[in-house]
Amino acid sequence: MALQLSLLMALVVFSCGPLPSLSCDLPQRQVLVDRKTFVLLGQMGRISPFSCLKGRTDFRFPREMVDGSQVQKSQAKFVLHEMFQQIFNIYHTEGSSAAWNMTLLDQLLSTLREQLEDLEACLLQEMGEEETLQGMEGPVLAMRRYFQGIRLYLQEKKYSDCAWEVVRMELRRCLLFITQLERNIMK
Repeated sequence: MALQLSLLMALVVFSCGPLPSLSCDLPQRQVLVDRKTFVLLGQMGRISPFSCLKGRTDFRFPREMVDGSQVQKSQAKFVLHEMFQQIFNIYHTEGSSAAWNMTLLDQLLSTLREQLEDLEACLLQEMGEEETLQGMEGPVLAMRRYFQGIRLYLQEKKYSDCAWEVVRMELRRCLLFITQLERNIMK
């Protein structure tokens, strides 16, 4: 069942196809890197998510990100950057290296680094200082609160295997929201 769910989620991400840029010519490879991140998180699973059902929680992903109604186009890249930065930070902690296969973890961190570098280059290319400050408001702060909740959850659960598994599944969902945000912003 878990394998079927993972395959279904992967098909959803892969079927999204190439996304147009967010008024910056992000390399086509950005879409491939997004998919690679999703697949790597899928491969990192070591225990059955069903064995961790008691530990599940609602991290309260900011719903305004899903429909894009609260995210202006000028803020979209900042939100995406913040999301990738936060995912990178979560997997770049001390406790993370003990929980995961190091080869997969290194690949994930490398892939996230690529995404961040592409987004940073894009932001620097087209944003002035005033726009940079505006990008740090509202939706970006909502994303920081969301990821702070994930970090607190890991701490409260003492970075247990089940806690990491719950977070891994949540971050895979988060990647689906990233895809949806990118699509909605481009409408």
